[in-house]
Amino acid sequence: MVRPVRGGLVSHAPLSIVVLAAGKGTRMRNGQPKVLHPLAGWPLIRHVLVTARSLEPDRLIVVLGPAMDEVAAEVRSSAADADIVIQDPPLGTGHAVATACPQLPPQGAVLVVYGDTPLLTRSTLERLLSARENAGAAVAVLAFRPPDPTGYGRLRFEGDELVELVEERHADCRLKSEGLCNSGVMAFDATRLPTLVGDLPLRPEKREYYLTDTVAQAVARGWRCRAVEAPWAEGLGVNSQRQLAELERLWQRRRRDELLDEGVVMPAPETVFLAADCFVAAGAIIEPYVVLGPGVRIGKGAVIHSFSHLESAVIEEGASVGPFARLRPGTVLEAGARVGNFVETKAARLCRGAKANHLSYLGDATIGAGANIGAGTITCNYDGFAKHRTEIGDGAFIGSNTALVAPVRIGHAAIVAAGSTVTEDVPDDALAIARGRQATKPGRAAELRTRLRQAANGHGRS
Repeated sequence: MVRPVRGGLVSHAPLSIVVLAAGKGTRMRNGQPKVLHPLAGWPLIRHVLVTARSLEPDRLIVVLGPAMDEVAAEVRSSAADADIVIQDPPLGTGHAVATACPQLPPQGAVLVVYGDTPLLTRSTLERLLSARENAGAAVAVLAFRPPDPTGYGRLRFEGDELVELVEERHADCRLKSEGLCNSGVMAFDATRLPTLVGDLPLRPEKREYYLTDTVAQAVARGWRCRAVEAPWAEGLGVNSQRQLAELERLWQRRRRDELLDEGVVMPAPETVFLAADCFVAAGAIIEPYVVLGPGVRIGKGAVIHSFSHLESAVIEEGASVGPFARLRPGTVLEAGARVGNFVETKAARLCRGAKANHLSYLGDATIGAGANIGAGTITCNYDGFAKHRTEIGDGAFIGSNTALVAPVRIGHAAIVAAGSTVTEDVPDDALAIARGRQATKPGRAAELRTRLRQAANGHGRS
């Protein structure tokens, strides 16, 4: 396979990627596997797998611990071509890679990443692979300079040569203050990797084999090692809810900046929250305090007004949503359609130019082109056992405070009077009135007020 690599190098050698995800994440303190915690609507490991697959590896291997069925299911969903290897018992990162080695080709490059590092980018990983291959190095390490380096190992150099990865507790003051931090992401020469992990020493403090010790092992054999510095955010992993929240903040800021550069209008971008797979076309307007959940697609010129929440919804060119609207999965607004304040939709299609401007619920419904839905209208789509559809024809007018009891069809250009409860189909161009007859009793209002006042004061009781 011919693979372009940044830096002018074209590699013909196989690329294998190993994703380490056997950790249980006990410091997350909620019992959920760490790599399944969500960031921008995706599990952490899905971010990593999507980035890994963008490199088009020949082999993609995910190392899990025993009894991690939920994580395995996510891996199969996110990367069906990935092979899963079980590390049992888990004896550290070096042992995890050694467990994967029998599945790796004997030539090429092996990239090792972690399932909890969602901010890694393809371009940075390409630079790491290119640096290792250009230097003919046995090992290349991705380094970074986080604002708070506490807890990270350091890189030790002799001149320009990387000679050791040092745990923070073993680093001297100078190395702690000046040294690059180790992200944990590493690239290896596949031919030499089995030797390096096979000779790792057992660390007695945790009785584990550390992948970081491969650098010292390589130097002891006279093999070169290299380091590549990444933008600091890309090296961050997740070990706590606080760190997860920080990565969410960083991911959101990066994605907002990308959309702004692409021509999306966001007057207050810091108040907009985006899912990893949502798409917003150039020229769309996203007002403050909007949440765009998974599966959202927004077309050119569409406007999402403030305080709206969208999930798995398609908003076509020139359509308008909100403010204070909730669009649930399966909603489609065709070009020029409008959903206004305090409107909720689910599995509803509003055809071109249709509008529901306020205070309505439209579920399991098709609203024809140019139809008007009055305030307070609801589609009664659920009978306690099954969902039923409502079909509203082109140009229909639904008066305010109407209940449409599904399954029901309102014909083209039909009119439903305000306050109606419609249980039968309405033909094209018909007028439907389905409400109780009004009774007016002159003079009775004063009499009723007197009686109610006496009752409230305790009079008239037997």
